[in-house]
Amino acid sequence: MKTQCDPGYGLPHEPSYWAATGYKGSSPSGEVEGDIDCDVAIIGAGYTGLSTAYHLAKLHGVRAHVLEANRIGWGCSGRNGGFAMIGIGKDSYEGWIRKYGVQGARHLFDYARDAVRSVKTMLAENDIDAASPHEGYLYLAHKPNRFNELKKTQNLLKDKFGFDTWLLSREEVRTQYLNSREYHGALFHPEHISLHPMKYVQGLARAARQYGAQVHERTPVQGWERIGALHKLHTPKGSIKTRRVVIATGGYTPDYLHPAVSNKLLNVLSNVIVTEPVSEEKLQQCGWKTHQMLVDTRMLRFYFRLLEDKRVLFGARGGIVDDARSNMKTKAWLLKRLSDFFPALEGVRCDYFWRGHVDIARDKYLHLGDAEGGSVHYALGYAGTGVAASTYSGKQIADRLMGKSALANIPKLSTPLPRFEIPSLRRLAQRAAYGYYTIKDEWF
Repeated sequence: MKTQCDPGYGLPHEPSYWAATGYKGSSPSGEVEGDIDCDVAIIGAGYTGLSTAYHLAKLHGVRAHVLEANRIGWGCSGRNGGFAMIGIGKDSYEGWIRKYGVQGARHLFDYARDAVRSVKTMLAENDIDAASPHEGYLYLAHKPNRFNELKKTQNLLKDKFGFDTWLLSREEVRTQYLNSREYHGALFHPEHISLHPMKYVQGLARAARQYGAQVHERTPVQGWERIGALHKLHTPKGSIKTRRVVIATGGYTPDYLHPAVSNKLLNVLSNVIVTEPVSEEKLQQCGWKTHQMLVDTRMLRFYFRLLEDKRVLFGARGGIVDDARSNMKTKAWLLKRLSDFFPALEGVRCDYFWRGHVDIARDKYLHLGDAEGGSVHYALGYAGTGVAASTYSGKQIADRLMGKSALANIPKLSTPLPRFEIPSLRRLAQRAAYGYYTIKDEWF
């Protein structure tokens, strides 16, 4: 059954700032036409799928076929805010320690940290001009009582993970970075990087193709059957017979695709606006002196950054239904919240607005699982922290396909996706959670 998370067929990119300034046209591999036999087929031409194809070809000599329903980077990889951060899923560092102990939590943190490093390596080795020179991000306390939480986080990061951060008072944030009545101090995290998402995903596609991978746009998987040891994937104009399949469909993973992912994900909306270029006068009125990434301490967090051309990117979770009426309301709400944070920006024109789904697992963790005797693999459940983790997870899946023992120290990540107990109630549970988070964010 078709849902709002179904990827469709042959659709253009959303009218985002990233698509307008970074999309370079169709893949030279074109659609799948006729019948193809291959060793590995990858469903989804986003960061995970393209990274898997790249590492299979470069490190193992395997030339996979990547099947994309629409355009390269059409889903999460082309619509995110461009925040390549040290993170896995939605659980807190304290949650990691409670569930897996200090050593287990340290392995998770190291995986996430290595993921950011893998993005830097990918950019450098393949001459992908997609990164901002302004590294690091500010984790902003949106209420005075959140500042003490930042202190605890700073101590935990140093003591348990050996990661240094810098605590900034409200006055330091106001005078050195930006001035908003909403924020009461910050924790500065180094190493994290900001990207132009579309330029990055296009660069990944170029790199994968240079090593021999085939990337097929306008090629959705419309049927899937097992024929002995082979999988046969049916597409509009042909089919793929393959020994192994990788599911790399992120927030656009339909329940019908395969039993390994059916009823295993909650796909939630993230929403972004990009303004017209903001004048120096208005930026001075906002005290906006930084191009670093900015994220606040809300559960339903706001994330924003000043782009190189002086536009403001401003995003947030929120909304249940992706339709025209909801889109209008969400766009207006984002502009209102932006002016709440920065009164000098009231009336600024919105040049771009878009939405997209991110994938959240039942336990809110990333999963690099497999099914059907190891012939089907997937990396899903990024929960909005996938820009870096997806690149690195693609390499892990490539290694696992070649029989290498990846994730030995992080068994949690290699467990199968857990199923939602009552899948039909996922949206109702989401509405309840959003109500609870809103109350907690704004009143406690």
